[in-house]
Amino acid sequence: MAAAGAPPALSHNPAVRIAADLRAELVARGSFPPGETSFSAVRTHRIANDPLPVLLSAYERHGPVFTLRVLHGLQVFVLGPEANHFVTVSGAHNFVWREGGLSELEPLLGDGLLTIDGAYHRRARLAMLPAFHRDQVAGQVQMIVEETEAALAAWTPGEAIDVYAWARQLAMRIAMRALLGLDPDDGDTGATAAREFERALRFYGTEYPLRVLRGPGSPWWRMHRAREVLDAIVLGEIERRRRTRGGGGDDVLSMLLAASDEDGEPLSDREVRDQAVTLLFAGHDTSTSTISFLLYELARHPSELRRLLTEQDEVLEGRSPTASDLTGAMPRLEMVLDEVLRLYPPAWIGPRRAIRHFELHGVGVPGGAYVNYCSWASHRLPDVFPDPEAFEPERFTAETKAALPKGAYVPFGGGSRTCIGMRFGQMEVKAVATLVLRRFGLELLPGRTMSVRQMPTLSPRGGLRMMVRERAA
Repeated sequence: MAAAGAPPALSHNPAVRIAADLRAELVARGSFPPGETSFSAVRTHRIANDPLPVLLSAYERHGPVFTLRVLHGLQVFVLGPEANHFVTVSGAHNFVWREGGLSELEPLLGDGLLTIDGAYHRRARLAMLPAFHRDQVAGQVQMIVEETEAALAAWTPGEAIDVYAWARQLAMRIAMRALLGLDPDDGDTGATAAREFERALRFYGTEYPLRVLRGPGSPWWRMHRAREVLDAIVLGEIERRRRTRGGGGDDVLSMLLAASDEDGEPLSDREVRDQAVTLLFAGHDTSTSTISFLLYELARHPSELRRLLTEQDEVLEGRSPTASDLTGAMPRLEMVLDEVLRLYPPAWIGPRRAIRHFELHGVGVPGGAYVNYCSWASHRLPDVFPDPEAFEPERFTAETKAALPKGAYVPFGGGSRTCIGMRFGQMEVKAVATLVLRRFGLELLPGRTMSVRQMPTLSPRGGLRMMVRERAA
């Protein structure tokens, strides 16, 4: 992939970006969809901390296409099946990713799949697809089982643990091995890479006013210092493997080093780095959250847990799951996972920027507008999913899932931007959940409630402490 095809650099100067947004809004004045367009510190705070009620209320008042001012700028939101399908598939040509909200990830991820568009994205995705072929994913199941069983060895019935923190550490270890081929127990590169990546990610969990600060000691500064250490490790590993021809492994980094585009051009070192770190971000965060929410919902619904355990016992008969077990042999587990992803899609929002004027549901949206579809809100529309707050895996029998309208269920996006690691992520979550439930029960702590934090992906706010029990007979 020729370096000349790389997209232009983005400015991350807050003053420059705010000024550009205000100029674009001035040009498009009067052409935005209806909504709440006056400045409101309260609305901005609610969008940043608890956006779901705000979005669902605006949908009821204004319909599926509406505008909200968030901080200084206008944001267009589009909700519902038709809107989701339009943004991801039928009208995808109207949008770019790089200039939307995901541009905030570029300082850490670089020019990875989440921050590039057009031909550059298509060539990169084509080069990366072999790394996520079903056979490659299946080949990682034994490693996932080994890591999970080792992580469960420390559990003791009667103790309370933070399931989210546990799953996060486990998912990072799995990602280090599957994606980068690094040993998280080496005490050197693997452990350091994991630690620095976590440090860098903390930037995206800070309050927005703190994220615009620059200079020594700021969250921005700390994120860049962590990136420098992470880059030294990843680029050093790339250089080592190129020098010693040490590729050929079954980790994704090895496959990226061997990959080429449709013209036979290999990926550059920087491109390999950007795609590998992007996959590390996407896979680690989303798997952690989904494992946590799945165990949380099963603890709240013992009858559903009993059905799942019955299926597991019949299929596995006490042994560890294999790839074939996790791909169709346990349909109840598939339904539970689908329902968890409906309620808690980790990548909860799909930010874009319109490159031209378009109409949706008869409402015009100007070119240059920031446009967001939101799977989290769309999955909770009662006209699409009756009693949307209820946990009902029966929504996802083969028949009912096939009957859903296009765009109704989009936890992994859609079209050419469907999550490339979707198959690996689902396999990981199902394997970890199966191994946990085979040995233990988990109970919610009395008086504790779970709330959701949404930056950068949905996760339990403040972690998820649960009580470990022996598995019931």
